[in-house]
Amino acid sequence: MPPTARVRVRREAMTTAFYAVDRLEGKFVIVVGDDGRSMDVERSKLPKGVREGTVLRVRIGPAGPDWSSAEIDRAEERRRREETKQLLDEMKKSDPGGDVKL
Repeated sequence: MPPTARVRVRREAMTTAFYAVDRLEGKFVIVVGDDGRSMDVERSKLPKGVREGTVLRVRIGPAGPDWSSAEIDRAEERRRREETKQLLDEMKKSDPGGDVKL
């Protein structure tokens, strides 16, 4: 029996990142990463149902975001909305109301 050849597979580290949809402009979707950078992505490369405020989970490879892997992450979207609501509620507690006097 011939010796079994070993195949070495090079694994690239794949991580994921979140991107929030900022706005839709024609054939493009403007997304903002957690690092604050915005990107224009062709709408056809993203999942159906993307709208302003949608949070996408995207695999990041050596060449950058793999938009074909983008998935809508409703749980992360809800978590971010709740966190924002809590921050606004905290700010309202310290607001004395009325007009600002300069």
